[in-house]
Amino acid sequence: MPKTVLDLPAADPIAFFAPLADDPLAVLLDSAARGDPRSRYSYIAADPVDVLVGDGTAPFVRLKARLAARHDSARTGLPPFQGGFAGWLSYDLGRHLERLPPPHPAQPSFPDCVLGEFNAVAAFDHQQGQAWVVGEDKAARHLRDRLMAAPALPPVDWLTGVQAQPDLSRDQYQARVARVVDYIRAGDVFQANLAQRFTATAPPGLSAFDLYRRMRHLAPGPFSAFIGGGDCVLAAVSPERFLSLDAQGHVESRPIKGTRPRHADPLRDRALALELADSAKDRAENLMILDLMRNDLSRVCAIGSVRAPTRMGLESFPAIHHLVSVVTGTLRPGLGAVDLLQAAFPPGSITGAPKIRAMEIIAELETAPRGPYCGAHGWFGDDGAMDLAVAIRVAAWRDGQVAIHAGGGITAESDPAAEYDETLVKAGPILRALAGERP
Repeated sequence: MPKTVLDLPAADPIAFFAPLADDPLAVLLDSAARGDPRSRYSYIAADPVDVLVGDGTAPFVRLKARLAARHDSARTGLPPFQGGFAGWLSYDLGRHLERLPPPHPAQPSFPDCVLGEFNAVAAFDHQQGQAWVVGEDKAARHLRDRLMAAPALPPVDWLTGVQAQPDLSRDQYQARVARVVDYIRAGDVFQANLAQRFTATAPPGLSAFDLYRRMRHLAPGPFSAFIGGGDCVLAAVSPERFLSLDAQGHVESRPIKGTRPRHADPLRDRALALELADSAKDRAENLMILDLMRNDLSRVCAIGSVRAPTRMGLESFPAIHHLVSVVTGTLRPGLGAVDLLQAAFPPGSITGAPKIRAMEIIAELETAPRGPYCGAHGWFGDDGAMDLAVAIRVAAWRDGQVAIHAGGGITAESDPAAEYDETLVKAGPILRALAGERP
């Protein structure tokens, strides 16, 4: 299908997107952490020709077939996503890949996935300071007209807020951490990720997009996103790439394990970063997940191609320090994006090792399904490329009910009190955004 390319002013994509936020489905993939090397491209997609919603049946076969039917090369010299599917995949899709016990039921509940099929995309290259609408001619012109009609964006509204409530008390969460440590010492697992959940009813006057704008202001991430409209929304400020795949078959994953908060005092901030970099516990946690990702990628990558060019590198984000590794590989001939996704889903950094046993422990000890949290969000391109983030630092919104999860990797050396405090560090910016706390 010949692609139309239309110039677009290189403004902040959130201003263009604002009038689309209440669409039945619209997607903003927002590289909000300006200056971060992973924050080069942002995308807007609206008016899907179809929507793939998880309904209790695995969507992987349907997604693979639809992508094959759409296959088309990308225009060179433009951002890589130029049409295809965009949206999110729930952590709970893992039940369709492995035999796992069901999670404890809870509200709000979410579908297994929401993926829109888009014939046109607005693409922003923040490095070059340029933007375009790319796609089928009629769809591209319609999308550009909608974006160009966007009014000026008002300042972020901090007036309305509400306090989210945890499902577990500190003592209850710490007892569950201790239970994971018992499993580790018994030889069941080496590591398992344990999350806690906070929920709230959104107050009148606060929209999901208002909440996202606050989150973006407090803790912008290179893989931020606002996906949805209507009653079901994912708002994320994720720092973590799950899987990227280019049209030539090159794969990259960037698992995160190891966390310290940022500090306003530069000396204290630097000390926290060095403490993380030197932490034997955090380095061991990261190494286990690095090995898990190498094993997952080896299921679908060419023999000898899987490498770890960066191990336990320190990366600093606006609200947090992390240890990040990089794992790369080359996809075997005949395999594609969905094959890669199935080999590695859900992300190893938010399950544990061995993965299946860790997921069984998660289902036993967590209070609710994770929903979008710890799944993935991003895009699948018509040319076979893909870029997905791990859906962490997430507010999942449905019918005015908001769920926020935060967790961490538990090892034999874990201190339950420190693990609880780490969840508060991770959830803190989103909880403050929901409460309307100004920075």
